[in-house]
Amino acid sequence: MSNPQAIVDLTHEVKRLATSKISDINDINRETTFLALNALIEAARAGNAGKGFAVVANQVKQVSKRISEITTDLNKDLAGSLSTLTQLGDSMIERLRSHDGQRCADLALNMIDLIDRNLYERSCDVRWWATDSAVVACLANHDTSSAKHASERLSVILDSYTVYRDIWIVDEHGVVVANGRPALYAARGENVAGADWFRNAMKTRSGADYVASDVEALVFMHNAQVATYSTAVREGGLANGRALGAIVIFFDWAPQAGAVVKGVRLSEEEWTRSRCMIVDSNFRVIAASDGKGILTERLRLQVDGRQTGYYRASDGTIVSFAATPGYETYRGLGWYGAICQKSA
Repeated sequence: MSNPQAIVDLTHEVKRLATSKISDINDINRETTFLALNALIEAARAGNAGKGFAVVANQVKQVSKRISEITTDLNKDLAGSLSTLTQLGDSMIERLRSHDGQRCADLALNMIDLIDRNLYERSCDVRWWATDSAVVACLANHDTSSAKHASERLSVILDSYTVYRDIWIVDEHGVVVANGRPALYAARGENVAGADWFRNAMKTRSGADYVASDVEALVFMHNAQVATYSTAVREGGLANGRALGAIVIFFDWAPQAGAVVKGVRLSEEEWTRSRCMIVDSNFRVIAASDGKGILTERLRLQVDGRQTGYYRASDGTIVSFAATPGYETYRGLGWYGAICQKSA
């Protein structure tokens, strides 16, 4: 049963045809009965000359009566059975859709869980690198030599952690003093004091805190889609030291998130009618398996306060979703995994 919906649709069509044809037979039979009645009337008017015609008319009337009995039984047995069959088919399809909806909700949860685990590592990286001696010295010493050494240190980190676009060190005034890829991003000397990720990083209370920002396309990252993580760099690298400035890491979002939404375990047939997405807390699409609508489209999920679930949209599409569960110390940003699947 490769296509249950086609079978159920065929059942509905057979029921429609059966009902229509039985109705047609009844219409013809009523006409036959009427003709037989008229024939009997005319035979009676003809007297003895019409007796033979009356016999035929009576036979036609009896045949018509028998046909009526058969169509009544047929309508009762066949149409009734077909009604039951279509109801069972519809119920089966609904159960299958419910199963598919729940399965896709589980897959959506798996998507957002993979994202959370990945971003948890980013939150660990930014806090760890904020204590790196070269990073701390760069902001403590305010000299060219320290900045050069810090840039070299960041370059080594980036060679090992290929998921990042760049790492910046920003002084307390918001001026970028070093970055890991100066040949690619001429960031040194740029003032980013107005950026939320800098201001909020400087407000963190200790080295255990960090700032996670929503995905955005940044001009100074050549319009690449990045997830920005930042935290304060503290005096002596101590958790409670005075904030000397901030370290900012730009996670290369598009290829990493794209691998997640395109790696959902759907069959080839399901992929022809499915779209997998990650949406942020404002339901903005930030990753999509078809590559469309990223950072511009909004998927208005009907979550109704649920963490996970599914529903049928007005066009018949089954929309499954799951909210970010967070991972370890990463609580998530209110994002959702979502799968929109059209009927087979």
